[in-house]
Amino acid sequence: MNASRPRRAILIVCDGLGAEWVSEARTPTLARLLAGHFRADDHRAVFPSVTRVSAASIATGCFPGRHGLEGNQMALVEDERITVHNVGAPSFRQTMRRVTGRTLRVPTMAERLAKSGGQIAYSNVSPGAAYFLDPDHFGTVLHRAGSFGPGGTSLTGAAHLDVSHDLDGDIEMVRRFCAEVVPSSDFRLAILWLANPDLTLHHDPLGSPAHIHALEVTDRLVAQVIETVEAHEDRFDTLLAVGSDHGHETIGRSIHIGNWLAKKGLEAELREGRIGIASQGTSALIYATGAARAAVEDLLPKMLQEPWAGSILTGEALAATGLTADALVAAVDTTRHDENNDHGVPGTRWLVEDGEGMPEIGCGHHGGLGPAETRPFLTFIHPAFGQGETGRTTSLVDIAPTILRFLGEPGEGMDGAPVGA
Repeated sequence: MNASRPRRAILIVCDGLGAEWVSEARTPTLARLLAGHFRADDHRAVFPSVTRVSAASIATGCFPGRHGLEGNQMALVEDERITVHNVGAPSFRQTMRRVTGRTLRVPTMAERLAKSGGQIAYSNVSPGAAYFLDPDHFGTVLHRAGSFGPGGTSLTGAAHLDVSHDLDGDIEMVRRFCAEVVPSSDFRLAILWLANPDLTLHHDPLGSPAHIHALEVTDRLVAQVIETVEAHEDRFDTLLAVGSDHGHETIGRSIHIGNWLAKKGLEAELREGRIGIASQGTSALIYATGAARAAVEDLLPKMLQEPWAGSILTGEALAATGLTADALVAAVDTTRHDENNDHGVPGTRWLVEDGEGMPEIGCGHHGGLGPAETRPFLTFIHPAFGQGETGRTTSLVDIAPTILRFLGEPGEGMDGAPVGA
């Protein structure tokens, strides 16, 4: 290895691409990477298995109970009233900081690398998921809702990532990433977060022609980045990490848990902010304060008897997932049914309605503990890592300590641990 080449890392995340969809037929590039390089053979999502939580967990190397971002929706308690917020909103970081006094509770890789080369992220997912890679502006984040440099400097004009939220947007983002970032020496870590196939699956069925097309396009985009990195290998010693954050399962039915609680006598508690339900897709977080907490706990055995309640996590079982919060009472993982969708993909789930739109029955979703949604993929590409398997269960929280160790930076205080070289 040429010691004069500066070390750096590039992380590519293919949002929503479950490990079972990686194959020579659908994703030949990804299949070859997993077969020919170092791979996480038993890799797991965090809970809830949603993108915004995944972004914070990858950024910090910590589970949600440590970093404090609890879901795609999460409750904040202000003036003793529970309010459920959409974490994907561009303004949620400011809301979180105003209510709690901070954003994430632990440092991100962007913060850790701020004085030794810095981080840059290109993302085409929700604003919240993009911004929680670096919520306090230690590095650079480019996103269609707003692009920011260190210190929160707004990037405008040609410096802004003005792309569409679709496959074409992913294609243009990768073009710019390959042209502007890969040849540059102005970063230690670069993150490229593709919106697909996740975005496609929220509106089209698993196994559908649209899904397969999104997989094929995503695979070609990964190949494009790798080819560009290889074209500059004489200048940089680059670790490539390629993976996903979660998978998808088919939605067969839906339930509004707030309405269920209201019918059980808790309508006033819900209306007055003593109870809050935060949908995570195929799971939900139930928050309560004061006497309402006991009222919810009393109803949990009845809830478990409902056809949509696959399991209910409380206490130590909930904490074992890595999720804790003061007002959090329980997490509901919805039932999985043994039935196929129209394209022969096995398994259907209940969707917890979030009140933000009509549920798209028959399409993909995630957020719970189901087998398909909790199995992302991950591979590390570098001569020092070689080939083979990790030999242990890994999680999204292991990505940051692995990258930091490769870069020669400390990774103390993380829940995850380095893998490989």
